[in-house]
Amino acid sequence: MGGTAPLTGEEVRTQTERARRLLGELGRVILGQPAVLREVLLALMARGHVLLEGAPGTAKTLLVRTLSQALGLEFRRIQFTPDLMPSDITGVNLLLGSGDFSFRPGPLFGDLVLGDEINRAPAKTQAALLEAMQERHVTVDGTSHPLSQSFTVFATQNPIEFEGTYPLPEAELDRFLIKSLVGYPDDQAEQGLLQRVLGGFEASEPASFGVTPVMDARGLAELRRAVTRVRVQENLIGYITGLVRATRDAPALTLGASPRASVALLKLAQAAALLDGRDYVIPDDVKNLIRPVLRHRIAVAPELELEGVTADQALVTIVERVPAP
Repeated sequence: MGGTAPLTGEEVRTQTERARRLLGELGRVILGQPAVLREVLLALMARGHVLLEGAPGTAKTLLVRTLSQALGLEFRRIQFTPDLMPSDITGVNLLLGSGDFSFRPGPLFGDLVLGDEINRAPAKTQAALLEAMQERHVTVDGTSHPLSQSFTVFATQNPIEFEGTYPLPEAELDRFLIKSLVGYPDDQAEQGLLQRVLGGFEASEPASFGVTPVMDARGLAELRRAVTRVRVQENLIGYITGLVRATRDAPALTLGASPRASVALLKLAQAAALLDGRDYVIPDDVKNLIRPVLRHRIAVAPELELEGVTADQALVTIVERVPAP
């Protein structure tokens, strides 16, 4: 099964090469984060939004800036604060001297939008962002305004135990295709970063990144269409739904994943197959993605959480329990 006509061998080679070149450009700037880069690229290929969680200074903002350069897309950044209003991100209608109103677009009207420290935002602003993520348009004074075809939200948050941050509502978390955990780089990568700084690299100066554009908005759209044509066998569809449904009656969890999680897992598995040079999904594509896709959609039982059990550990147990085709 798959969308429309199957991919030809030439199409697979072309799109795989494009995706790998993009991944390579990211890896030249973002050192020591190969798993994060792969997850972010897969989410972009699957036309989904990304939640990046990690301590300050771990290159989350730099990652999105670099991606925008490699794609030749417009980058917008929103700093979320407790006093940020919905109109600050969606835009406002301004009264002109003629008595007419003119819409001034907010920062959501970009291609790659970075929502920095999203877990500091008030509920009303979260709701405005939720509409944009789900519907890909914003509504101001009853009028709907479409967003860019390339519109993708990359939201960052510090771990919730940091002071002044709050957990995001489950409904909003469910709209993120993946949650990627950004850790500290290893010793070699961190030394490499310092060498780059000595060579003139400056994170606040995009011109110093040395990024070569790999594709444009049209190329990204073609890559995304190719992902939808990757074949998925019936038994793998059953495997995906079996994994997601197993989260709903797992003793270690008080909240299981929704059907939206099944869709996310399917789309990302197709993207992973194409990135790896295949026009068909295999069980390992699904297994390797279950943690970034589901970790933010489930809740560990409080008594187990106190014992140190994490969402990732609970998901590993589920993968071991559900037989792969």
